[in-house]
Amino acid sequence: MRILLIGPPGAGKGTQAARLAAHLSIQHISTGDLFREHIGQGTELGQNARAYIRAGLLAPDEVTIEVIKERLAHPDTDRGFLLDGFPRNLAQAEALDGILADSKSRLDAVLDLEIPEAQVVRRIAGRRLCRQDREHIFHVHYSPPEVDGACDVCGGELYQRDDDRETTVRKRLEVYRSETAPVVDHYQAQGLVTTISALGQVQEVLDRALVAIGHGHVDTSGASSC
Repeated sequence: MRILLIGPPGAGKGTQAARLAAHLSIQHISTGDLFREHIGQGTELGQNARAYIRAGLLAPDEVTIEVIKERLAHPDTDRGFLLDGFPRNLAQAEALDGILADSKSRLDAVLDLEIPEAQVVRRIAGRRLCRQDREHIFHVHYSPPEVDGACDVCGGELYQRDDDRETTVRKRLEVYRSETAPVVDHYQAQGLVTTISALGQVQEVLDRALVAIGHGHVDTSGASSC
């Protein structure tokens, strides 16, 4: 299957993309991972992207599209793939349509993760990272530390990233509404979109996604399962 997973920041796209791709035994293709790989390998694409990323900017469409086009040409995508983080705007969506048309294929499904804005703010703005080890992550609501402001693992100071502050999160949501939401309309017109709730436990959201693409079933209580 060829699947696009889309949704606002804080919807859990990365977590769900990895789990869904593993369940279906298809390639999980994340633009963030691809850029890191190209930069690490010193490729021309990576060098082009690096200057923008160092400046805190998004890579321009032409660079992002070329990175995706190169990745989709690999034979390991023949069995299917799941796109995470691309396309982020209408121009990229139209470019993806062209790339797939050239290979005589098309998307099978677009899963639109839906989550209330207030919940996005709560999820992201509540994150706290340890200054000594950023792998130690806590959340003021869902997984608070035993001692306020201190890491349970090493005792390091917990802090909130600038990207996680409420004002920044709301700006990111504005960008999503203006640039990425039209992508959903684009694929809605093609009859490919299924909207699923991103609320609940990780497994519950995964179950909904599997039902949406015909790889799960709904149990007698109305809850989906795989």
